[in-house]
Amino acid sequence: MIDAHVHVWTANTRRYPLAPGFTSQDFSYPSFSAEELAAIARPSGVTRWNLVQMTWYGLDHSYIADTIAADPRHFVGTGIVPAICDVALPGPDQTMRALAQQGIVAFRLRGRSTRPLLGDEEAWMAHPGYERIFAAAEAHDLGLSFLLSPPDLPELDRMCGLFPGAPVIIDHLGLVGRSGAADEVLEALCRLARHPRVMVKVGAFYALGARTPPYLDLLPLVRRVAAAFGPERCMWESDSPHQAKAPHSYEAAVALIRDRATFLSPDDREQILTRTAGDFFFDRQRAL
Repeated sequence: MIDAHVHVWTANTRRYPLAPGFTSQDFSYPSFSAEELAAIARPSGVTRWNLVQMTWYGLDHSYIADTIAADPRHFVGTGIVPAICDVALPGPDQTMRALAQQGIVAFRLRGRSTRPLLGDEEAWMAHPGYERIFAAAEAHDLGLSFLLSPPDLPELDRMCGLFPGAPVIIDHLGLVGRSGAADEVLEALCRLARHPRVMVKVGAFYALGARTPPYLDLLPLVRRVAAAFGPERCMWESDSPHQAKAPHSYEAAVALIRDRATFLSPDDREQILTRTAGDFFFDRQRAL
């Protein structure tokens, strides 16, 4: 199986320095290395991972890039690229292509609730930087992985219409289950399914709904999203190490899809747990 969303870091800040403004006191744990991740994930049958860049490394992707270079069969990466760059920095499209050569084939973007607003707050991606990012994603088959909340979905819908070939991945079920999945909020997420290149990460169960293992209250949400997007556009994620902290566990996150989602056929469960992420992150040839 493949975990489509994990965070890793090392205590070795000499070799992998932190971005300005961060110290090791910001770490959720003293370390959560790729080796520590594998140790908790392999007993559940998960053997490949998409490593999502940690904020405290800023734009220095050395740690995940080195991890991928050492074992590209089992690791791939999601990086960070700013939509608005300092004039001294290369444009986001150039940065994306360069990082893709290092196995970082998706790029995380945040919704307006976690960034300064630009212009009209409803059209928070109406900026040339975002247009260049979407154009690069479309041209080179690079993923745009969005951490956003339900109010951000209409603007993402607009951008998907402008750049229909850009692969877009919605993290953490769009957080629609954070405070209960009201019908209109869930419908806004599912409307994005009409864009054929939009995918959804199904996970971060520790943060959604009742936030209590075995997370059975989230099954109606999973069922609705899987029906709207199809299993071929859903990929399982843990969002570890957050998912691995008691009372939560890595195994509980796997088991919700593998064992509890009985409305899915065995083939559909395999699709969500393995093939969707495998096809996009590991098996696709990109024109760079």
